[in-house]
Amino acid sequence: MEPVTLTTERLVLRPFQPSDAPAVHAACQDPDILRWTTVPGPYERAHAEDFVRRTCPEGWRDDRTYNFALVTKGEKTLIGAMGLVRLARLHGPERQAELGYWTVREHRRHGYTVEAAREVAEWAFTGLGVERLEWCTEAGNEASRAVALAVGFQMEGTDRARIVREGTRRDAWRGALLPSDFGLPSTTPYLPAPAANRA
Repeated sequence: MEPVTLTTERLVLRPFQPSDAPAVHAACQDPDILRWTTVPGPYERAHAEDFVRRTCPEGWRDDRTYNFALVTKGEKTLIGAMGLVRLARLHGPERQAELGYWTVREHRRHGYTVEAAREVAEWAFTGLGVERLEWCTEAGNEASRAVALAVGFQMEGTDRARIVREGTRRDAWRGALLPSDFGLPSTTPYLPAPAANRA
């Protein structure tokens, strides 16, 4: 897919550029990003260069991952990253993708990530035909969960031993967002389970 650029009231969500490498490298020195995301640690400058020059462009080209740099409109400051991942399920009958994100430490608690996630979710539903957008993080990542809840994700439970980190299996929290949660139609009819049959 050709990369796209999205805009919100305060942000531009654009493809990563080679010039973003220093800001990505600086952001990924944050222990919280290293703790809760899949970025390698210690995070070297070469990792950032590879991310912006190879991983991101190839993800768009090969329809594997659509990564966005979140930058402020005025100052053009990188405040985070957001991506649609696990896109193999987008092109099958499931029409699913997963949303992931990180936010630069000094730009947290300003609503930027929620603002960006709402825009990416709407684009996923209306532009890509996603019918189920998932969110998943290691259990205990309260900041990511707060963002997901603010966007409108419905928490669906804890998956035991879903994530492998540093050679240890860990539980994961999981949630989902449907087009109907945004007041949008879905092309495939949805028949929810009766309340008595839900796990």
